[in-house]
This record gives sequence, C-alpha cells and structure tokens, in this order.
Amino acid sequence: MTMILKAVARSSGENLTNLRKQGLVPAVVYGSGRTAESFSVAQKDLIKVWKAAGESGTVTLELPTGKVTVLIHELVNDPVKDVPQHVDFLAIDVNKPIEVSVSLEFVGVSPAVKGGLGSLVKSMHEIAVKGLSKDIPHAIEVDLSVLENLDSQILVKDIKLPSGVEATAGADEMVATIAAIQEEKEEVSAIDFSQIEVEKRGKKEEEEAAA
Repeated sequence: MTMILKAVARSSGENLTNLRKQGLVPAVVYGSGRTAESFSVAQKDLIKVWKAAGESGTVTLELPTGKVTVLIHELVNDPVKDVPQHVDFLAIDVNKPIEVSVSLEFVGVSPAVKGGLGSLVKSMHEIAVKGLSKDIPHAIEVDLSVLENLDSQILVKDIKLPSGVEATAGADEMVATIAAIQEEKEEVSAIDFSQIEVEKRGKKEEEEAAA
C-alpha cells in the first residue's frame, strides 16, 4: 500500500532550527527529470511513513505543486535524540523498473538449529532487486525450515520473489547457512606439587642459613 505524506512549503532562507522546534523536518525531492524542490514534512508523519515504507516502499508526496511518487532515499537522524533531522526523497516513474534493496524477514525454525546440530548464520539481511515500484514489497520472507542439516544453505536463487521482481544480486550468493558449533575447551595446566614442595624447602633453608 502506498503511503501518503503531505509537504509543507518553506522558503530557502528559513531557519532550519526553528522548523525542527515546530515539529517539522526539512526535506528535498529530486530525480526523474524534475528540478530539486525544498519543503518540510511533519516529523510525526514522517516517522509513521518511514516505519511502513522503509527505503523500498513508494510514498505519494503531496507537494504544493502537485502529487509525486517517491522513495525515501536518505533519512538523517539526530545522533542523540534519534529523530529525523533531514530527509531526501527520490522521485520515480511508476512505469519504469527501479532497483532497490529490500529487507529480508527470516521466518520459521531451522530443524538443524532446533536439534542442536549447528547454529544459524545469516550472511545477508537485505537483497537488491529490480522491478516496478508497485510490485516490490516492503520485505521479503526467507523460510528457515528448509535448513535441516549441518551445512544446509539458502542462496539468493532459493528466495521466492513476487511476480515481476528479480534479484540483481548473484544467484549463488549466500543468504543463510547452518554452521557447526565451535566448542571452546579450556586448557588446564597440570600442577607439579612435588616441584612446589622442593621450592618451599629450598627457600626455608636459605632463610635459616641467613639467620
């Protein structure tokens, strides 16, 4: 589902600190042959849209100049407050394929892990795909139940993609596997008590001689 986000007009000389105090986030949109346009969006609305759309979901941006379909291209957060400080939107042509990275959502339980045969290793947490924006999902599921044995693998070519969407990552790239559990053994040095007794005896004789 395409999210809708309303833009608020702003002048180029407007104080950005004051905007943020008002609960607004400075923003810019560019791409698809359009001139870059600056504006603001409500912080609370942006957070809601970001959680639902991420970087791969389409957003209908309602600008003062009209509606445009965009992707959230870059979101900059305040390092202390962890709230949006600035956002870049990328305008797209809904009739042309786009290339984006989509998050992988791991579901199910691996029989190999459940049976204690090994541990799960995730080599990929998102996958690069290509397709029309309407066909690209917010996340793609990866079923871990197929990992039944030690060294079982899931490759890019094993992932089920929606119709009209293709992976641009290598078909044989690793997504997840089962690895043997490495047991760490502590080396305990053998204690030579006889040597300790000899050293104690020698030290005692030296003390008596000194006395």
